Amino acid sequence: MRALFFFLCFLGMATSMATGVAIHGADNHQAQDALNQLTAEELADGWLLLFDGESLYGWKASSKVDWRVVDGTIRSERGDVGLLHTTTQFSDFEFRCDFKAGPTTNSGLFLRTSPNPAGPTAGCYELNIASGTESPFPTGSLVGRKRGTFSLTDELWHTYHVVARGGHFKVTLDGKVVLDWKDPRPLGRGYIGLQHNQGAVAFRNIKLRPLGLDPLFNGKDLTGWKIFPEKDSRFFVNADGELQVLSGPGQLETTDTFGDFVLQTEVFVDGEALNSGIFFRSIPGDFSNGYESQIHNGFKDGNRDQPSNAGTGAIFRRQTARRVLADDRIWFTKTIICEGPHMAVWVNGIQVTDWTDRRPADPNPRRGLRLTPGTIILQGHDPTTNLRFRNMRIGEMTSRR
Repeated sequence: MRALFFFLCFLGMATSMATGVAIHGADNHQAQDALNQLTAEELADGWLLLFDGESLYGWKASSKVDWRVVDGTIRSERGDVGLLHTTTQFSDFEFRCDFKAGPTTNSGLFLRTSPNPAGPTAGCYELNIASGTESPFPTGSLVGRKRGTFSLTDELWHTYHVVARGGHFKVTLDGKVVLDWKDPRPLGRGYIGLQHNQGAVAFRNIKLRPLGLDPLFNGKDLTGWKIFPEKDSRFFVNADGELQVLSGPGQLETTDTFGDFVLQTEVFVDGEALNSGIFFRSIPGDFSNGYESQIHNGFKDGNRDQPSNAGTGAIFRRQTARRVLADDRIWFTKTIICEGPHMAVWVNGIQVTDWTDRRPADPNPRRGLRLTPGTIILQGHDPTTNLRFRNMRIGEMTSRR
């Protein structure tokens, strides 16, 4: 039932939904069922939930800490110093997170971090969470880099909002700008990390929006794309400015190639449990020869945790989606992040796959790990294919320094 509730909310069917951003002093007044969700507007803007409110899927601990999920929050109280970090790296982004610290807490949010940074300025940016007023870098500071202007003296929920573009970091805390700083030598991509250092700390409403994405489809014509010849699919721009595919098999392929990237799009499946996919790092000119992010909204026995045919968001033939969060004949959002051997997919803002290709390197992704940039392909699967795409955008990820 919880999975179905998430699904309905993400599609905008809930007519009254809180944004999930806590307000200073509103400690226990935010409804529990409003936590860790995205509004329809946030989904349309490309926001992702990094924490689904019920599991640590998409996260990995780098030390022995009692990280656990309690009442829709991620908490820790004891253990070694270390991070709970995302399994996916991010480059430019907008980030939001609520946190609550105990009276002796020393913690932090690590941005563009390595899994085990050697220090607060070694391979990371540490946005501090420090109770009291004695720290040389109080809450709102980038430790070792720039002192902020906030003192944390209570045990209430607070909200960080960060915009990170290249080396420019702008940090807002409870609606007030506390830091604006530029790094002349930015790190590039990295993980998001939650730190346990000292004392109790809790996090919730952890959200991220990738920045720096450009249109992959212009809404007018198929400029930048080419149709695979002598196949049955029909690709065209319909009267509503959507990219539509009918029939199949066939493929529409980008003229440009992409290696490490973030791709976001909205998809409409006009039929029941139709089969299609988005291929990436594809061998240019080859038919359907790339990694495939599956599109198939079917599930077994009324259970969304049991996808049929791998499920929308699966890395087809590699990892089945953990849950079906999209429905046929309703627009849904899809985000694919591919960085190095790691690939992750979000459907309606929830991460459904988290896969690393550990096969030996090979230029052909059917046989092994392909790191070489390749094309993006939209698949026409069979004569029943009837799909539409809109708001398709992509951005290359910067290399890590």
